Amino acid sequence: DDYLSTYEREKSYIAYLSQKEYSVKELSEMLFISEPTVRRDIVKLSKKGLAHCKNGIVKLNISSPDQRIPLFLRETEETEAKRIIAIKATEKIKDGYAVMIDASTTGYNIIPHLSQFKNLFVITSGLKAAMALATLNIPFICSGGEIISESFSFVGPDAERTLKNYNADIAFVSCHGINKEGIITDNSIRENNIRRIMIENSKEKYLLCDKSKFERTCLNTLCHKRDFNGIISD
Repeated sequence: DDYLSTYEREKSYIAYLSQKEYSVKELSEMLFISEPTVRRDIVKLSKKGLAHCKNGIVKLNISSPDQRIPLFLRETEETEAKRIIAIKATEKIKDGYAVMIDASTTGYNIIPHLSQFKNLFVITSGLKAAMALATLNIPFICSGGEIISESFSFVGPDAERTLKNYNADIAFVSCHGINKEGIITDNSIRENNIRRIMIENSKEKYLLCDKSKFERTCLNTLCHKRDFNGIISD
């Protein structure tokens, strides 16, 4: 059992550390395990040539020819706000859930946290999200469809038809603006069409929204804040 739990955590270590280096304490907090457990795990990763720890800072061995670390996972997308939101979002998930995640970078940052759950299934409209899920061996369906190159988001009739065939326990979607009246907006009409389906087909739905999006109004209205179970923010 100890081996299996360590193996599952290994996938999360790789996903986190491929973005940037972390301290043992930070990894402990993100993975909800003790610091001694992190240190034992890193020793095992070190023996495999995947990572090393020096002065309490853990780094991935990028030179390691490990095919589980795709190039895009090495991009530093995760701001502190996204990290906080991802951890809060993870607290809403349970074993056995079907989870819908849009193509936002905030939604993408939830994915490394998903390895801790059993029997999870994910439905996403994001190309990069799909690649991360495949890397972590998490079962998923990707909507497919027309791609928006700027956001790696699948949109259009094909994507919409696919998503309409699935129901989820929980959905996480994002936006670019929410005003004082609680109106949620975004500049991409086609991505909003995808988000509406995710909201409609999920039992619980949460808006991922960092503080920079508040008191902003964008081109297209998605919905009202009352359509969500809650707003997850930093």
